[in-house]
Amino acid sequence: MAHFDTEYQRLEASYSDSPPGEENLLMHVPEGAKSHWHHIENLDLFFQRISFYMKNGFTCMLLGEIFELVQLLFVVGFTVFLANCVDYDILFANKFVNHTDSSKVTLPDAFLPVDVCSARIRDNAFVIFVLIISGVFWLHRLVKFLYNVCCYWEIRSFYINALKMTMSELPYATWQEVQARIVEIQKEHQICIHKKELTELDIYHRILRFKNYMVAMVNKSLLPVRFRLPTLGESVFYTRGLKYNFELIFFWGPGSLFENEWSLKPEYKRGGNRLELADRLASRILWIGIANLLLCPVILVWQILYAFFSYTEVIKREPGSLGARCWSLYGRCYLRHFNELDHELMSRLSKGYKAASKYMNCFLSPLLTVVAKNVAFFAGSLLAVLIALTIYDEDVLAVEHVLTSITLLGVCITVCRSFIPDKHMVFCPEQLLRVILAHIHYMPDHWQGNAHRYETRDQFSQLFQYKAVFILEELISPVVTPIILIFCLRRKSLEIIDFFRNFTVEVVGVGDTCSFAQMDIRQHGHPAWMSAGKTEASIYQQAEDGKTELSLMHFAITNPQWQPPQETTQFISQLKERVHREATGAASDTHPLSLSESEVHAKSKRAFILLSFTHLLIPITSSSCPHFRYIFAFSFCRTDARTVSSGSSAWEGQLTSLVLSEYASTEMSIHALYMHELHKQQSRGELSRHTWHRQESDESSDSVPDEVRTISSTTLDSFGAGGKVVRSARGVPMGGWAEEGQAAPRHHETLPEESSEDDMPPQIHKVDAGCV
Repeated sequence: MAHFDTEYQRLEASYSDSPPGEENLLMHVPEGAKSHWHHIENLDLFFQRISFYMKNGFTCMLLGEIFELVQLLFVVGFTVFLANCVDYDILFANKFVNHTDSSKVTLPDAFLPVDVCSARIRDNAFVIFVLIISGVFWLHRLVKFLYNVCCYWEIRSFYINALKMTMSELPYATWQEVQARIVEIQKEHQICIHKKELTELDIYHRILRFKNYMVAMVNKSLLPVRFRLPTLGESVFYTRGLKYNFELIFFWGPGSLFENEWSLKPEYKRGGNRLELADRLASRILWIGIANLLLCPVILVWQILYAFFSYTEVIKREPGSLGARCWSLYGRCYLRHFNELDHELMSRLSKGYKAASKYMNCFLSPLLTVVAKNVAFFAGSLLAVLIALTIYDEDVLAVEHVLTSITLLGVCITVCRSFIPDKHMVFCPEQLLRVILAHIHYMPDHWQGNAHRYETRDQFSQLFQYKAVFILEELISPVVTPIILIFCLRRKSLEIIDFFRNFTVEVVGVGDTCSFAQMDIRQHGHPAWMSAGKTEASIYQQAEDGKTELSLMHFAITNPQWQPPQETTQFISQLKERVHREATGAASDTHPLSLSESEVHAKSKRAFILLSFTHLLIPITSSSCPHFRYIFAFSFCRTDARTVSSGSSAWEGQLTSLVLSEYASTEMSIHALYMHELHKQQSRGELSRHTWHRQESDESSDSVPDEVRTISSTTLDSFGAGGKVVRSARGVPMGGWAEEGQAAPRHHETLPEESSEDDMPPQIHKVDAGCV
């Protein structure tokens, strides 16, 4: 790790969401005036349940919990029954049954007697062990179910009595409407006694406290989820089991870094004993890895059984479903903004699903297509004959393996068809990748202009993987997870300790949060992402891939009532003004005759990209915005959803809320495209990418080509920047860490060192070939 060491800090004024004079406020309410919702102790969990409850409701959540309990009993009980209580010789007609009244074999004939079945279960030690583990786990889930039912009922009462929302209108309400009511009732009920008023960012911080840490660690490539395998090359492995263990170690497990939901343990806030804490964390990771290794057989059996019962019917009904794609767990974490709720993320990724599928289908192999067509022809011929014989005489089905052959041939044809492209499909990967970028908002620099290359396709498949690959990774997760914990995560314990100390701040009324989640351009902005001249962050502090800037714009657009600090407000307003000016073709501040050729080309290209995206959108016909033709212009005449929703009817309010949500999504897409294009032009010709372990990049602009300097100065002058070009390299893995063998530039600034050598972060070490 670079020579960078800071102490845990209480949030300064630039971070604070509290009104002036309320930083240390503790609200006192007379005993008789307290409501039922006064001073909720665990606001993190309370707000999480509110956001989760909004789209489900009490009945759905209750039934979901009940069916989970029943499902666990069914899977374990049915598996034990199939393994010990069925005579498969009778079932497969290898043994005859003597009947007195009929010669026809029935299904109960294959069931063993109860006493025989019980004896076989008692004699099998492994089955007894599985039943004990399953029973303990089921009792734990039962206790958790009873607790959750009480909590769900409390949330239901909160919606009805405090928020004044009925259960019938809840499914049609937006999160912004619910959040606005929570902000309002804070003044009456004082659900948080540490602040007089709650802000939208306060609520997001409490709901996403731990998820923001995970997003930041993936952004800085701190978690060992990328590997180089001998034959497969660079791969990503990030499953639900591995994610569960990460959260168990860092946040809520026994001996974790947090002492409760909202506070980091005091010893992790000081840098003096960082080596001792790193050893303690490494030891804890080792023991958790060993526990995973011991429980591996049980978990592996459960994963296989659950996948078998879940996907067998789907595969039989739709064999091509395994060839469908889904956003990987790593992709959802890499593409997630800071302070973005689950439903907001999935809504955004779902809009890019079709374009992503079309892009991946552009790379079907011509050789594989020829083979698939011929295999489908031969399999179809055999299937047609068997179906014709079955139609002629149904006794054909009684012939051994005929029904099996029909099923397998049908599956083979369906699989082959998935490799045959649509003959009407047009190969346009660059345009598809730009549409994808408009929705997912994040993309490595070297993808642009290389969308037709298989390297780009392979890297994108790490974010957008086959469903079959997702299932396979989950199946092998019990085996691979202990290896990653013991051999990869444990060696990063010192970096993890430094990360939580350096990037944790205390927000008044919220608690300890990840400093990246504050979306402060000055503290974590990147000069190559329109923050030049506004950020004081060293390379160690900068978020990669424009995460700070894009997250800030997303949060500001999604929550229009949020009032950010003055510097942040200026950044947002200037960016919106520039996007509007270039998209609508308004005259720039500089006279066109004074622009150089490269400046004219850059500005015209950005305007073309914006208009090429907006021409696909629905024109605005409402008279509320008469001066703008396309949806992107709606960002400048948008009305508050809470004001509009109080119109003449509830239906009009719900419809308006949905329309406003779509407008916000479109507005963010256009801003993301604009920021990426500006970043691409600014970083053109740069030599090296900012990485986690950098020391300091070359700040001299003498070696920068004149055309790059011209574009950069033109781009940044309206933001008050000095036109400095930040260098970045192509081909760096997503997350921005340096590869093995790359030179590590120096920090922009020298930070004060501790008196003790042990207090300094570790030196740069070579990255192991197996763990990136």
